[in-house]
Amino acid sequence: MKAPVAGAALVFAALTGAAESLPAQSIAERVARVPNGSVRMSFAARPGICGSGNTIHRGNGGRTTWSDNRWENSRDVEWESECSHGPARVVLDRSDGQITALRFYVGGRWRPAGAQVTDLGMVSAREAANYLVSVAQSDRGSIGSKAIFPATIADSADIWPPLMRLARNPDLPRGTRTQAVFWLGQAAGEAVTADLGALVVDNSVDREIREQAVFALSQRPKDQSVPALIRIARTNRDPEIRKKALFWLGQSQDPRALDLFEELLTRR
Repeated sequence: MKAPVAGAALVFAALTGAAESLPAQSIAERVARVPNGSVRMSFAARPGICGSGNTIHRGNGGRTTWSDNRWENSRDVEWESECSHGPARVVLDRSDGQITALRFYVGGRWRPAGAQVTDLGMVSAREAANYLVSVAQSDRGSIGSKAIFPATIADSADIWPPLMRLARNPDLPRGTRTQAVFWLGQAAGEAVTADLGALVVDNSVDREIREQAVFALSQRPKDQSVPALIRIARTNRDPEIRKKALFWLGQSQDPRALDLFEELLTRR
């Protein structure tokens, strides 16, 4: 009687070892297994992020309205508190193997799922951010631009280098590139501020994207934004870009901007 038990144990061990040796499927692979229907996933959000309905609040006092369609932003999730902290929640609608819609929430709880809904559960925040950036890189419609904001709030994810690559990629839709520049300016630190300055002077990038980079710089703290804008106003070869920099300097009410205005006006 002991032999069959031992044999079963060996079979079980072999099967277990085989299962453990199989590589874990990526989010992209799991999403691809759903040709039609909706795919849900949840992941940890950065500290200080909370949401309610179609509004997401950030710890620095910022507020982002994800959509003007309130029903669209409550069809998957319901809230009980005014601002609910984490997790981040993403829903992808799929049709014939393509993503046709992307919805994003923070906090709350999922509404009951129908037969056409696949829930991936809690996934790695870093993997979720990488997946969303990959959607932005590959999509040639409006879904790519919608994928960027959720990626920016994934906890512990370093997405700024790939966002800079998105901003510089002329093959991507303008909306995707503009979103990349905007969130670089909103959430990055001094290193990315320097990169935004480099983006402004890169004449291979079309003017609208460079103007968005000027705006993004203007939203940084004054100790970073004002010197960068002054440098652009002094040296950029494109007069329209210089005018944008001067406009945002005028909004700053910084004494250094006034000094520059006086210098430029007294040259005439």
